Amino acid sequence: MARLSIHDPGLTSLRNAARAAVVMPAVFAIAERVIGDPALATFAAFGSFATLVLAEFTGPMRSRLVAYLALAGAGAADIVLGTLCSGNPWLAAGVMAPVAFAILFSGLINGYFAVAGTAAMLPFVLAVMIPAPLSALGPRLEGWALAVAAGTAAQLLLWPSRTQASMRSEAARACGSLADLASAVLRQDAGAIEAGRREAGGAVRTLRRRFLALPHRPAVATGRQAALNSLVEELEWLLSWLTPPYPGPALRLCEEENALALGAAIAVLRASATCLAGGAGDPDLARLRRTRAAVAEALAQRLPTLPTLPGHQELVAEVEPAFRIRVLSYGAEAVAGYARAASGRPSPGLDGAPGRWRAATRPLGSALHLTEHLTAEHATPRSVWFRNSVRGAVGVSLAVLIAQLLGVQDAFWVVLGTLSVLRSNALGTGWSIVSALGGTAVGILIGTALVIPLGTHQPLLWAALPLAVLLASYAPRAISFAAGQAGFTVVLIVLFNIIRPVGWGVGIVRIEDVAIGFAISLGVGLLFWPRGVATLLLRNLGATLAANADYVVAAEQRLVGRAGAVSADSAEHDAAAAEHRLDEAYRQYLSERSAGPAASDRIARLVAGAARVRRAAESLVALSGRAGGGAAIEHCGGNLDTEVHALRSWYAALGNALVDDTVVPPPHTRDAAGRQRLLECVSDALAGGERAQLRPALDLLWASQHLDALWQLERDLGRSATEATPAPVPVAAE
Repeated sequence: MARLSIHDPGLTSLRNAARAAVVMPAVFAIAERVIGDPALATFAAFGSFATLVLAEFTGPMRSRLVAYLALAGAGAADIVLGTLCSGNPWLAAGVMAPVAFAILFSGLINGYFAVAGTAAMLPFVLAVMIPAPLSALGPRLEGWALAVAAGTAAQLLLWPSRTQASMRSEAARACGSLADLASAVLRQDAGAIEAGRREAGGAVRTLRRRFLALPHRPAVATGRQAALNSLVEELEWLLSWLTPPYPGPALRLCEEENALALGAAIAVLRASATCLAGGAGDPDLARLRRTRAAVAEALAQRLPTLPTLPGHQELVAEVEPAFRIRVLSYGAEAVAGYARAASGRPSPGLDGAPGRWRAATRPLGSALHLTEHLTAEHATPRSVWFRNSVRGAVGVSLAVLIAQLLGVQDAFWVVLGTLSVLRSNALGTGWSIVSALGGTAVGILIGTALVIPLGTHQPLLWAALPLAVLLASYAPRAISFAAGQAGFTVVLIVLFNIIRPVGWGVGIVRIEDVAIGFAISLGVGLLFWPRGVATLLLRNLGATLAANADYVVAAEQRLVGRAGAVSADSAEHDAAAAEHRLDEAYRQYLSERSAGPAASDRIARLVAGAARVRRAAESLVALSGRAGGGAAIEHCGGNLDTEVHALRSWYAALGNALVDDTVVPPPHTRDAAGRQRLLECVSDALAGGERAQLRPALDLLWASQHLDALWQLERDLGRSATEATPAPVPVAAE
């Protein structure tokens, strides 16, 4: 037996629904009873619904106010344009297409644009689907202005949304869990390490799920949003270095310095958790940097003075703890900066900060410049934003044309029906249609049960309206899409019986209208990319793996002081663009019904692996900022070339296997000779004792260990790739 399932953590959806239930009927009452203009009342009612239910902006109050003012301006322009086109079906459909595409595609540029998409489209749909002369512009604009003014005030002052605060609390928990795990590693407590891995892994996965579950995330993020975006990735990066078997700091060389550096990183993680939770205090970055530098200095001084310099493999094992602690130290520093930025506090500059940090502090002019680049990059069928915008624009413009040519009563419901169920594939659209029709039918039954006993008794209908709005606002968030359709149908029946008493028959009219819209959605879904985003996701994943591997090559070339075919800055830009497209495809993949839990988990491992490749490239770039040491060290670094190009070839081959459904390559054969030469060269530099050679030699050794980590990642990603493709892909024998 099916059970009603309600999901409303923190009662956020109930507060939002209660706000709409209070404000929307009040605005409608003013328009209908005090002003007494039907056109004004219609636009006031639906404008209130758009502002209070369809567009809920989060973030600082000033940013939210600007967003609502922008929505008000866009809606007013839509009403003017829609009214001008309302008398001609072909003109209306012709204008609807570019308007819809522009509104939907603009969501790429900014998260607020994405949130406001449907709300910004609604006034145009109403204006173009209710034919009226230009003399009707005044009441329509007045109704919209009344709705937006009341809705904006309510959104800002009455139970304001705090989605980011919720995200910060999850991030604080993840930071604290990682600090606990690192503390167990420092104590070498095996039981605590195992328990800490489970706790930290669960906390980071929960944060990632909450992050991906956000209804919209901008491809071009700045400020707090960019910091939150990067914080999720940085915590996953730290977890990847704390999860494998970890030898701990208590080895023969630099034992004390390692322990102090790891302790400083733990303290920074705990302070970052406090900052994210809203507490006072700043992370001690000076101590973190001081202890990190002390580790490198101790290694550089003590390795050459050992009675017998370790053998090459022993040398790697000797510096391994310091290498891991260095990675954790830089990760903790990045977390501290992102945590402060996400909490709205001034943030210090990061030592060796990657491009993601620059996004968190990017000035407006730079953001606009990057927006131009990203808009051009997404103007391709490889982009989910482009596909969804084209599909939506074609669907709603066809709905406008067909509804007006057929002379459908209340024709705007055809367009709303089309927009509400149009999904990324034909199967998803089909399921949405079934849910929407079922919900509409239930809503008719509920509305009829209300209207028959109430009849035309206006006070009772007015009393029922807030309850109907509460249901319509709460149900889609906390219960289901079908429940939301039912609630919205109840609102329609009550609202129209207040404006023009016609009884329960208005529900039948609506189900006829939306059925036409649903049929249009299904047809468009079958014509435009009917298989959904799964194939596109694999293509974007393959492209991202290749772009990130190119970034690794470019970063290695910079490190060893050699100009490659592609600069590190250019490679970083290409990698970021590929990841933007991958991120949007991945988020939509998770929203499709065809993506089961097992498939989603395997794809998640591949997406996270691609991010680790880029993060390794960023670490190599950070090392290159301190590289030096002259021709001898540059000659040593040349021994990394064969290995880094082999890595690049493997990750590109993995991407091709995902796209073409071919054999997944085994992990590549290591360049043992080159690695031996590198270690001999580094050993010679260390044995020589020349101070100018010591730090660059260690940087090369640490760069080699980053490449080792990427080689170790190959086996895990190969297994995930074999499981992730639609049909099993054979793995070549090793």
